[in-house]
Amino acid sequence: MSETKILSVKNREELALLRKKTPVFYFAKIDKKEIAEIIKIMRQAMTKHDGVGLAANQLGFPWRMFIARNENKFYVIFNPKIIKKSKEVTKLEEGCLSVPGEEWLVPRPEKIILAGMDRRGKKIKISAWGLLGRIFQHETDHLNGLLIIDRGKPVISHNSGNAL
Repeated sequence: MSETKILSVKNREELALLRKKTPVFYFAKIDKKEIAEIIKIMRQAMTKHDGVGLAANQLGFPWRMFIARNENKFYVIFNPKIIKKSKEVTKLEEGCLSVPGEEWLVPRPEKIILAGMDRRGKKIKISAWGLLGRIFQHETDHLNGLLIIDRGKPVISHNSGNAL
């Protein structure tokens, strides 16, 4: 279980996998050691690629879960669902490990409340805004088969390609 290749939209078969909605995760069907191992693999892949979030399906795992890090805090969320969104929307540039080398201007609610479960299967609710809220929305989108290329517009670089 050491596969850390992140699926890419540039590969047709991988894009088809990224487009699939992940099924609900059932803790009773998976051993705690396997859960810990997948979290470890995902964390290593996210760190290796300088990411701030990673959904299980980006590594090809059919689990409805993601990991995230923000301000030195690490999150593991199973079965995430955004249960409340603010009316205020902000457009910001986002990158994605599955859309390498591209930035997209993506509108998202400024604040959300996310419900889900922690790694032990305990129900949790998290209010998130700023970067953390954006990460949670981005990763939940992945689990629903949505990508930044579906939500935003590509950022056009005005750089002529010449290094200054």
